[in-house]
Amino acid sequence: MMIGLTQTHASAQALKVGYADPEIIITYMPEYQGVQQQIAIEYRTSQDALQALAEDFQERVDRYQRQQPLLSAERQAERESELAALQTEIQSSAAAKDQELATRQDELMAPLLQKVQDAIDSIAVEKGLDIVIRSPALLYVNSEKIVNINVDIAQALGIEIEEDTTASN
Repeated sequence: MMIGLTQTHASAQALKVGYADPEIIITYMPEYQGVQQQIAIEYRTSQDALQALAEDFQERVDRYQRQQPLLSAERQAERESELAALQTEIQSSAAAKDQELATRQDELMAPLLQKVQDAIDSIAVEKGLDIVIRSPALLYVNSEKIVNINVDIAQALGIEIEEDTTASN
């Protein structure tokens, strides 16, 4: 039993761990700026469409308020119902557009994330690492036992990153 505990303890000691911050690496990738610009364009287009709907809604509200004294109670209720439905439609449209943008951003970021993951996998194998941890979650790192592979990943991707941004304490 003692031999088993010693072997388990020795194998736990031999575990090689690295850490990386994929988000920082991605921000240095040239493709990232293109993704950000594309999302900004799509966001502005979306906002312009929502703004047009909101302006149309406001015009209808203003028109209703001007005509309200001339309308029968039945017609007032009908117009108020139409306005409420339009307002709900605008809110639903805004939520749908937000979801579309989030999905689109995920689609555009997927190839970048995959490139980084492929580089992480390659570096981990090259350095003989057993585990690679996402670094923003780290509170303390013993740099003698745990390896920062951010610079290695960046080099594998052909990008330069500032070493100061990759350090964790």
